[in-house]
Amino acid sequence: MLKLPLLSAFLFSFQLVVAQTDHATLHQPFDALLQKYVSEEGQVNYVGLKSDKKALNAYCKLLTENPVQDAWTREQKMAYWINAYNAYTLKLIVDNYPTKSIMNFDGGKTWDVRRIKLGSKKYSLNNIENDILRPQFKDPRIHFALNCAAKSCPPLWNHAYTADNLEATLTARTKAFVNNPKYNEIHTNDMKISKIFEWYAADFGDVKNFLNQHSKTWIKRSASVVFYEYDWGLNE
Repeated sequence: MLKLPLLSAFLFSFQLVVAQTDHATLHQPFDALLQKYVSEEGQVNYVGLKSDKKALNAYCKLLTENPVQDAWTREQKMAYWINAYNAYTLKLIVDNYPTKSIMNFDGGKTWDVRRIKLGSKKYSLNNIENDILRPQFKDPRIHFALNCAAKSCPPLWNHAYTADNLEATLTARTKAFVNNPKYNEIHTNDMKISKIFEWYAADFGDVKNFLNQHSKTWIKRSASVVFYEYDWGLNE
């Protein structure tokens, strides 16, 4: 018979293995939906996704029934919250489609509505982004993984995030967004960049230093900065 300390250690290890195994398959349904209805450029086929609404709802139900566990790794937790944000944003649009903009809902404050049930708690999109992802993980690259269904948002990746692909994908998505002239025009002496860098300036620190870590064009310290106006048109 296992002594109590050994038994406790065994049970913890078993729970950890189960949590990791479950997490490996948890996001597969979302991955399939994203590959089917989201282009490489991040444009969403909302007509098609609406016709497959049951599958999206089923994935959201999976998230509800499998909330974040303490035994999960940092990468597992982070991937879960990113996928939850993106899935419930898609669900919000699909539930109200056709629409021209997410800004048409809830008086433009749809991010504050607690409509996302995960486990026994209800969250808003702002809860997930500003109360969980930003303060807990302190990784500015999350801004290029979250998608708010707008044309000026960093494009929605057409795959689900997992613990295995998270690190490499966050870096790749950041570099892709920074160097995409649709969102940022970067030159050595001047730049016109996304409003995201202004709204979340606290996360990026010295924005020129941050951009120089990812930009193909070197930016001088003296470079002038202008921010693009945000286009809230639907990303379809």
